[in-house]
Amino acid sequence: MKYLAQIDGITFEIDIAPDGSMTLDGEPVEADLLQVDPLGLYSLLMNHKSYELVVEEQPRGYRVTVGAQTFDVDVADERQLRMESARANVSAGDGDLPITAPIPGLVVKVLAEEGQAVEVDAPLVILEAMKMENEIRAPRAGVVKHIAIEVGQSVEGNAVLMVLGAERGES
Repeated sequence: MKYLAQIDGITFEIDIAPDGSMTLDGEPVEADLLQVDPLGLYSLLMNHKSYELVVEEQPRGYRVTVGAQTFDVDVADERQLRMESARANVSAGDGDLPITAPIPGLVVKVLAEEGQAVEVDAPLVILEAMKMENEIRAPRAGVVKHIAIEVGQSVEGNAVLMVLGAERGES
């Protein structure tokens, strides 16, 4: 699985193979990470050096403290990157806009109602895929014209979840 980690504006590509081997920006790295206590203390052995880390989960990554230094690390895996790419490729014109599932999954929650005005990037649907919950967001402001799914329903990739119309007052 590939991950992109961003620290202080610098992006690192991490690839973890099924056998546990790992590369960092294409270079092989020997690493072993062990959680020492449930409150976020970890022991990291990397390239024959030992580090003690305190890791706090953040909305889109982690705050990692190593010694006296603290880093905010934004992390995205392949699945998140595909979803963000699909979201970015949506044309958010003025007419009706179908909101589609970027990947197959199970509808866990519908966060909008028909007739509701929503702002750009507002959460619309929670879709569970591969035991992870994914928030489907509005690519533009508008009004929810039609909801095509219900909680508990399985959907295929590219299935229409709902239709977003023009903002009120626009034609």
